[in-house]
Amino acid sequence: MARYLFFFFFSFSFSFYPMILSELSSNQKTTMINLSKSLNVTNISWDINKEPNPCLWKGVGCNSPSNSSVIQISLSWVSLSSSDFLPLVCQIESLQILDVSDNHLRKIPSGFLSDCGKLDGLRLLNFSYNNLGGSLPVFVGFAGLEFLDLSHNNLSGAIDLELDGLVGLKSLNLSLNHFTGSVPTRLGKSKVLKELQLSMNKFHGIIPVDIVGYRNLTLIDFSVNNIYGSVPDEIGELSKLEVLILSSNNLSGEIPQSLSNITSLTRFAANSNKFNGPIPAGIAKHLRNLDLSYNTLSGSIPSDLLSPLNLQTVDLSNNRLNGSIPAALSQSLVRLRLGSNSLDDVIPTAAIAELKRLTYLELENNTLTGLISPELGYCQSLALLNLAQNQFSGSLPMELGKLSHLQVLKLELNLLTGQIPIQIAQMSKLSILNISWNSLNGSIPPSVTSLKNLINMNLQGNNLSGSIPENIGSMTSLMELQLGENQLSGDIPSMPITLQIALNLSSNLFEGHIPGTLAKLTGLEILDLSNNKFSGEIPTFFGKLGALTQLILSNNQLSGEIPKFGSWVFVNTSGNEGLTNPSHTEPPRTSPKSEKAKMSCAEIIFLAVVAAVFAVGGFTILAISLLGYKLVKKKKLIAL
Repeated sequence: MARYLFFFFFSFSFSFYPMILSELSSNQKTTMINLSKSLNVTNISWDINKEPNPCLWKGVGCNSPSNSSVIQISLSWVSLSSSDFLPLVCQIESLQILDVSDNHLRKIPSGFLSDCGKLDGLRLLNFSYNNLGGSLPVFVGFAGLEFLDLSHNNLSGAIDLELDGLVGLKSLNLSLNHFTGSVPTRLGKSKVLKELQLSMNKFHGIIPVDIVGYRNLTLIDFSVNNIYGSVPDEIGELSKLEVLILSSNNLSGEIPQSLSNITSLTRFAANSNKFNGPIPAGIAKHLRNLDLSYNTLSGSIPSDLLSPLNLQTVDLSNNRLNGSIPAALSQSLVRLRLGSNSLDDVIPTAAIAELKRLTYLELENNTLTGLISPELGYCQSLALLNLAQNQFSGSLPMELGKLSHLQVLKLELNLLTGQIPIQIAQMSKLSILNISWNSLNGSIPPSVTSLKNLINMNLQGNNLSGSIPENIGSMTSLMELQLGENQLSGDIPSMPITLQIALNLSSNLFEGHIPGTLAKLTGLEILDLSNNKFSGEIPTFFGKLGALTQLILSNNQLSGEIPKFGSWVFVNTSGNEGLTNPSHTEPPRTSPKSEKAKMSCAEIIFLAVVAAVFAVGGFTILAISLLGYKLVKKKKLIAL
């Protein structure tokens, strides 16, 4: 997506052409005719017989209003595989923009480099999303070239002086190739570079201090490489820097305090590295987006870190942070991720309740204490609330029912007591409900069956009693139901036929015959009825459930002969003294390790749905993080 920031506004100005006032010169017209013959592609219509003026051909832009010179050629997405046409393009002396992205080109001919290098007006080259291989070509000449995109190709080798002659280069994108060696710093003698994208390569070594010599840099993306060492403190001298992405490297040491001096910096991502030490105070005072997750940062969260007015997303998860969550929170926050640390004390609920834009709150796997405050119900925009694996106590507040946009609620592995509030049914968009492994009591409220979008309901490991709601079969989106380790009893109602991943009723007080309504669960993979008081024979219809891979019936009061099952089904019937023919209880199967390694179709579907929930957040965050950057970029490109 980011690559279009560099080319969209160039192309936009040539999207609409006025009425033709004059024609191309005979030389340019001849060149365009020869180019159309050389291309020989069917999905663009460059036919001089049908349209005598090449300025009206698709992908061709001419100067306005005279239409006397070709200044843009865009051949993106036309399935080009041969590069033979490229030297012909260089015969168009007025050319400013060439876009051949999203094709199947394997090389850039030397004739193109020598001939187009003489075109002083050529400002933009886009070869991204092709199959270019070999080492980086040497660019000689190209005095006016400002934008060069070679991303998403198969280029390899180290980079030395190949780009040093590009005196006007302002934007360079080499992302997603196979470049090796150290981070290049010879990127134009005039050092006017503004945007440098080198992500998803194999660059190694340290971040060179020489990069600070490019004082006009607004964007640096070094993510997903093998860069190590510390970040030079001099990076704080890049006073125009707006975006700094260092994610997924092997960087270590402390995060430079000098970054707080860059007043233009709006996005800083250094996640998935080996940074240690404390988070520098004041580092977020100008930021909109901060991601320091998956490091080994320690100490407490600075009291002012989460308070800057423009701050929208913060991810500090999977570190070694301790202490309490700061009470000063920016009301612009959309996402706050602090999970998998050692944070303690209570949630500053009063401050969080004021966050009207907060969509994702993730505080899981800490040692937070206290009650789940009713004030969380005021966070009307919440789509995901994850407070799992903490030490929250008390009851579930009924005010959570006000979260009408909530899609994921995860409260498992806490110390919660009391009953499940009936107001939970008001969260009509809920797709994942996990309040397992607490000490909840009372019955399952029948109103929960109105959650028609629920995919996963996990209530296991509590003290729930009474019967399963009779209308549970109406939950037509449910794919997994976990009710084990409770004190449920009574009749088992008809279950949703959509159940695929698992139905777990183990370790309850169910008795009597196994209900025949389970025969409808033809897509179910795991059924666990163990540790109850079921009696009678094992129904033969279990053998007809074609998706079944695990059937756990252990520790009941079943009797009779064990039906035969396919070799792919693991059946556990131990602890039923009345059963005969035990040779069928554990048929040949794969080892436990390989069994765990398999992922079923149902699990894939479930994970895809869950991923979609998070993807919405991802696109929201990406849009927010780039919106301001796009607006600034638009102004800059239009001004060129």
